Order: sequence, then structure tokens, then C-alpha cells
Amino acid sequence: MPSHAKSSLEAGLVALKQGNYQTAIAQLEPLASHQGNETASLQARVGLVMAYARSGEVRKAIALCQTLTDSQNPKVQEWAKTALVHLTKSKTKRRKPDDPPVNQVSQQTPAQPRPNYASALPSVGFQNSYNGQNLTGNPLISNTGYAKTKEFGVYWRQAKRAKVWQPLQKPGLIPLRLLAAGTFMALFWVLRELLKFAVGTINLTLVKLPYLEPVQLLYRDPTPLLFTVLFIAIAISPWLLDWLLGEFYGQRELSKDILHNHSRETPRVLHRYCQQRHWPSPQLRILPTAAPIAFTYGNLPRNARIVVSQGLLEQLADDEIATIYAAQLGQISYKDFVLMSLMLLVTLPIYKIYQQVSVWGNTTAKGIWHWPFTIVSSFTYGLWCVLTGTALLYSRLRPYYSDRLAAEITGNPNGLIRALLKITIGIAADIQKTEFTSWQLESLNLLLPVSYQQSVTLGSVAGHLNFESMLMWDSINPYRRWLTLNNTHPLIGDRIDRLCEIARRWHIDPELHLASQQSLSQQALTVTRQSFLLQIAPFLGVPLGLVFAGLIWLAWQTAFTLKFINLKWIYEDWSFVTGCLLICFSIGMVIRMNSFFPDIKANSVQTEEQLPYLLANPSSIPIDSIKVRFVGKLLGRPGISNALAQDLILQSSTGLVKLHHVSWLGQPIYHQELIGRQVTVTGWLRRGATPWIDIHTLQIQSGKTLNSPHPIWSTVIAVAAQAWGAYIFLTG
Repeated sequence: MPSHAKSSLEAGLVALKQGNYQTAIAQLEPLASHQGNETASLQARVGLVMAYARSGEVRKAIALCQTLTDSQNPKVQEWAKTALVHLTKSKTKRRKPDDPPVNQVSQQTPAQPRPNYASALPSVGFQNSYNGQNLTGNPLISNTGYAKTKEFGVYWRQAKRAKVWQPLQKPGLIPLRLLAAGTFMALFWVLRELLKFAVGTINLTLVKLPYLEPVQLLYRDPTPLLFTVLFIAIAISPWLLDWLLGEFYGQRELSKDILHNHSRETPRVLHRYCQQRHWPSPQLRILPTAAPIAFTYGNLPRNARIVVSQGLLEQLADDEIATIYAAQLGQISYKDFVLMSLMLLVTLPIYKIYQQVSVWGNTTAKGIWHWPFTIVSSFTYGLWCVLTGTALLYSRLRPYYSDRLAAEITGNPNGLIRALLKITIGIAADIQKTEFTSWQLESLNLLLPVSYQQSVTLGSVAGHLNFESMLMWDSINPYRRWLTLNNTHPLIGDRIDRLCEIARRWHIDPELHLASQQSLSQQALTVTRQSFLLQIAPFLGVPLGLVFAGLIWLAWQTAFTLKFINLKWIYEDWSFVTGCLLICFSIGMVIRMNSFFPDIKANSVQTEEQLPYLLANPSSIPIDSIKVRFVGKLLGRPGISNALAQDLILQSSTGLVKLHHVSWLGQPIYHQELIGRQVTVTGWLRRGATPWIDIHTLQIQSGKTLNSPHPIWSTVIAVAAQAWGAYIFLTG
């Protein structure tokens, strides 16, 4: 059994013994559905029955206990039958005609104690067969039968909202303001460099061509002009974005009557908050999109527009819609919507060029004309990614502020938790229905409440695993924030953990009971620390390269001073430092290579049925390469729009997983040709902020195989860096 499964079982049973039932449930549910080790699975299921019963979820306890009565282990079968009798009697005895349904018992607040349905439940425990520690003092359970994978429906605790609550302490705005200034300067610098490159290329071309002269105006510094253009863009952004979103995505006004039909609370929230701030009510807009999305743009509170999709109004409950609108009010209050409006105004036209060129190329380009469209489409998509990347840090920080204010405005942090989770489910469902990531989701992603990348797996696995287990990685992995550096949004589990803390501060039961970092054993933390150092080995090469360069400089200076050898003429040129950095980076790549791409053998791969269990391991990081062979349908945008493999998703029986593929010249088939077909993916599953699979092979039913040479490209990069670094080091 893997060490992480062992630690999860230990942590779950210890939590059960200590009475921390929600933590026990979060730890044991993934193991209960695991088929790889029947003993551990049975231990987890018995523990789950007790945890469910003692936390008031008697319906789940009875359902799981019924499956245990068919166990091939006589002790477990006897215990399950006895426990089932006690659970049924307790349920009948304690339920009254006016009691709430069993599945709503957990909605009660701490001030309304739950009946203890497990008061007469016979005790059962397990000796931990891995280290001999007796966790609960009862004999070891073994020799079980086949453990069938258990699917969990999406269960909403429907935890209540605060009736009376104290205002939260005002957050410090200095980090948000400094990051906004840094983001604006990063955007300005990237735009300026792109502009200088473009005009320089134009003038260089004019110089090379006969009878033409370069344009002297293009040699001027574009800084003043670019600053002016950006500030003008901020000033007119509401009206320009009105036109762009109306022209491209069919945005239209949302009447208050329609909004009232979907959520009676929302108009009251908008009116009350705007009246307190002496603001006019923001203009309401709607997008005819099935995916649940919401965002805000404008430059002043009186020019603010709050946009939601038809899907959000249809898929969220009354109070949940109100919390999303309250979060948008938070963005207006903290003024972060101003910079994000500028980002959208800059990036949206570039994205539409990528989209339009791709559509034209797919419909009209044939033969050799296919390549110009592919090059232009890929270039504009890369340009869009670069410009979007300037706002990643800012985009990850601002949701914490708006979430906090939304909870304070509505007194309903639990409603916002459910809203965020339902948005992930709705986005995943939209991707499954359309069979690709829609243009709207990707182009507007920076402004959405939840990123579509986060939603792909989390939203699709929701029916197979409870949210506590799925979000455990987000809330307790010690290196989780280092693994979000290329993400547009903060970890949803981290956001929900903060909202749960607000709920507890207001003395209301939170919607979710997320595990704390104490749930990870010290052994797991040590292993994770070692794995993380291996994960960042190439990047550790940068500081080590500086140290190496310093030692080289000191050695040659000493040798020159003592007249041992005279190579100072080489090392007077400080470019040798760059050579040292490249060499150390290459060494880090090589050190990481074997762990990152271990050999895949048929008897050591995991299948798609294990996906929820694999994702629930809270100590896993990308370097813990899980060898998998998943079967499912390949989703993604067709043709030229997917030339860089930017939208490849596997739809398996247990959920969606993002796929990473790198192309190789001369391959017999391309990945776009396989979209929409049943495929078998072999590769390495990596657990990061967004889970993904690095493809090794992609095989269709006819036997044709597409190879994705990740190890080869990594080797090429390492060798190239080593050779370049050595050349610089030796030549100066």
C-alpha cells in the first residue's frame, strides 16, 4: 500500500478515536472507494460507518453499513448486521413526525444539538498492521472480498447563515494597492517592449527594401504615448467593453424583474449596500451562456457593470446568487475592477483575433495555406497568454478581499461556499456538454469567480467524492501556494477555508469541515519536503549557479594574484556568470528527470476508477509521478485553434482531467485528429493546483498511437542549456 494511503488511514482512524468526525470522514472516504488494498478499504468503510453515525449522517451510515453485510469477512459481516439493527432502531426511536429529514440533520447549528444516532452502535476498531500500533484496541480485520468503488452524490449540508453578526476587521489594503501598481507597470512594460519590437521590425524591413526609407517617427520613445493611451483606455473602458461584449458574446441588459424572479435577495443587497455608500446602483448585464460565470467592469462605482450568465441564474439558489453579486460589489468597493477592466480591454481583442483566425483557417485553409493560419493563430494565442500573465499575482489576491466583503454584506459565508462549488460543477458540466473549453470561459477567465482550470477536475469529480476530501490538498498541502504561481485564481479550498473560519467566528456551522494541517503525519511532511526540493531542482540551480560563479571568480582572482595562472582576461567578462547559471539549471533538470518521468509498466499503472482517490492525497505534489492508463473520450477545440494542444481534456468515467502534450515533427497523426474519439491515455498524473496528466502515449481503438515525448524534450532542454552555458563559460 502506498505510504500516503497508509498515512491517510492512520490519520482517519486517529481522528475517529478523538471524536473529530468530519476530519475522519475526509480522510477515510477516498480509501473506502479504493480497490487496490481490500484490507485498508474495509477498515476505512467500517470507520466511515461510525464517523457518519456519530456526526448525525445516519442515512449514509445505514447505506454503507448495508454494503458491509455482504462482506466475505465473517467478523465484519457480523458487526455490520448488529450495527445496522442499532442504527435502524435509533433512527426510528429518535425521529418524530415533525423532525427534519435525516439528510438535513447536519444543517443544524451548534446551538441545536444533533441526536446521537450512534449511541448504541457497537464499537469496532483496528490494529494498524503497518506499524503495530493499536489505534482503537480491537482485532485486525482482514481477508475481505472485492471492494467495489463507491460513488458519493453531491451532498449539500445547507448550513445556515448568520442572523446577527459582528463586522469583520477591515483588511489591510496596502498589498492590494502595491500589487495593482506593479501589475500596471508590468502590463505597460510588456506592451512597450512589444511595440518597440514591432516598429523596429518595420523600420528594419524598410531599410532592407530598395527605394524605401525608414519612418523617423517610429524611432521615437513610445513611453509617453503608451501611458496616454492606457489612461484613455481606462477612462472609456466601460463603453468600449459594452460594445465588445455585446458584439462578440451577445451581452444585453438584465432587467431587475428577471433578476428578482431568480433571486429576491439580490436586489435588496444591491440597494442596501449602494445606498450606504451613496452609489448609484450598478448597471446589470447578462450573457446568454450556459456556464455559470460572473464578473464586473468599469472605472468608477457609477460606471460599474455587473455581468452574470444565464447559467449562473439557473444553477444557483436565491441566496447563493446574492453572495456572488455581493462579491462583485466587493470588487467595486476595493476598486480592483478598474485594473481588471483595462486587462480585459487589452486582451480581449487579441483573443478574438486568435479565435477568428482559427475559425477561418479551419473552414477555408487547405494544403500549404493551412500553415500561415496556424502560425498566426498560435502567435496571437501566445501573445494573449503573455499579456494575461502580467496580472496573475493580482488576480490571485483580489478574490480574498471580495469573498470577505461578500460574507460581511450578506452574513452568509456558507451561501458563498455553495455558490463557488456550484460554479465549478456548472463549468465542468458545460465543458462536458460542448466537448471543449468555450471561447467565453477562456477569454474571460481572469475576471471569473472561479477559474475554468480549477473547475475541470473538481467540478466533474464532485459526484464521486465529497468536497472535504477533494479540497484537502488545497487546505493542508504545505507547498500548495508555491504550486499556484502560474494560476489565475487562488486555491478554492484555501478560499473556502477562510469562509469557514468566518462562519465559525459568527458561531454558525460551516458548510464544509476541512481538515487542518495537523492531519498530515510528520513522516508525510518529511517526504513532501524532500519531494519539493526535487521538484524545484532546476530552479535551485539559479542561486547555486550564483554561488558557483562567485567561487570561480574568487579562485581565478586568487590564482592571478599569486601568479599561478593568468586567465583573468577571460573572467573579466562577467558573462561567465550566465554560463554558470545555465550549467546549474541543466544539472537540476537532469537530477529531476528520472523522478519526473519514471518508467511506465503495465502492472504498475492506475486506472481511471482510482482518479478520485489519487486526487485526495493531501501530501502529493507534481514530482510524485503517478503512472496511469486512463480510458475515455478526448475533448478539446478542433483544428488550428488547438495547434499548441492548449485545450486537451480527457473525459473518463470518473471525471475530467487536463492533458499536457508536446508535439514532435514528423509524427504520423496529430492530436487534433483524435478529438472526439475514444482514447487510451498512458502517462504521469500530477497533483498540483490544477491536476493534469503528462501524456506518454495516446492510443485510439484502431491501434494508432500518438507519442508525446516529454522526457525527450526535457533532455533536449537540459543538453542545450549545458552546451550554451559551457560555451559562455569558456569563451566569456
